[in-house]
Amino acid sequence: MMKLPTIHRIHARPLFRSMRRYASLLLAAVALCGSGVPRLSAAERAIGQLRPLLVDECGAAITSAPAWMQRRDAVRAEWQAFLGEFPKERAPLKVEVQATETLAEFTRQHVKYQVEEGVFTDAYVLTPKNATGKLPGVVVFHQTVKTQAQQAAGVDASVPELMHGVQLVKRGYLVVCPRCFIFDDGAGYAEWVKRLQQRHPAWTGMARMTWDGIRAADYLESLPLVDHERIGCLGHSLGAKEVLYAAAFDERFKVAVFSEGGIGLTFSNWDAPWYLGPRSRPPAFTHEHHELLALIAPRPFLLLAGDSADSNQSAAFIEAARPVYELLGARDNVRLLNHHQGHRYPAEAQAAAEELLDRHLKAK
Repeated sequence: MMKLPTIHRIHARPLFRSMRRYASLLLAAVALCGSGVPRLSAAERAIGQLRPLLVDECGAAITSAPAWMQRRDAVRAEWQAFLGEFPKERAPLKVEVQATETLAEFTRQHVKYQVEEGVFTDAYVLTPKNATGKLPGVVVFHQTVKTQAQQAAGVDASVPELMHGVQLVKRGYLVVCPRCFIFDDGAGYAEWVKRLQQRHPAWTGMARMTWDGIRAADYLESLPLVDHERIGCLGHSLGAKEVLYAAAFDERFKVAVFSEGGIGLTFSNWDAPWYLGPRSRPPAFTHEHHELLALIAPRPFLLLAGDSADSNQSAAFIEAARPVYELLGARDNVRLLNHHQGHRYPAEAQAAAEELLDRHLKAK
């Protein structure tokens, strides 16, 4: 429950005779300005408006898994309509290997593949050396950095803690690190959205990123060494945003790790044209990301916060989704870890992410 400003504890205590009165006082505090009265931030207001998930279109409580799955389909359809519809058919991948490096512990390939007819992307593929049998696979989405997927894949080794792909391949995972579409020929993020919308006028930037995440899973599944039942995704910052949407719209991702992406729409620049655009700004936009967490349920989801894009207030989103997880018998599969070390992926975060991936993706 949100903590009351100090002025309420001093002056309003005699008036606390009902929760209704409490709510009216809280709203009054939001409206006040000046006089040293703390005001709720946009993020705090957004948290207070998270809609209950286990309620159907008629306002009745949802108390069974089948009833939730019906509601889930409706929630997904609403988000899909906002993002833009994905292609009805998936174009052949048409994979081309651009380069291969044999390193001490793994092989790294730079590949190119088709995400839709005539549209290609590229990625790095990291395969453990001397791998035998079927391996778990992970799609690693990179952060906003000029070297894009090269950082996650270890080609750019300037920030070792963000070499997620290298960390995971050394643990026995086959890893695909795709490039985000806004990093290509230096045209600029907004320019790439304009080009995207010439082809798909109704698409948001997140529609492109989500579709590319789905196609990255397609590519991962095409590799003979990968076990299709043991696929996860991990991302930091920009990459975390892609994790949230990819896992919500593709159930092949059995585990998702979201690091410092800003889970709330007001926590980060979600309204940028290369993400969701200005139509996503509250209060006009009535959805929030706890709904996507509910689409992921009951699959494990770990939110890593550092008091930058995400913090302890991100826990409100976790708790808003937890009733759905509990209904599906997986109450503890959604959780928050705040390492309090800023917009980073420190050892504590890495250990928690790897423990989760190992527990759910490695063969028993």
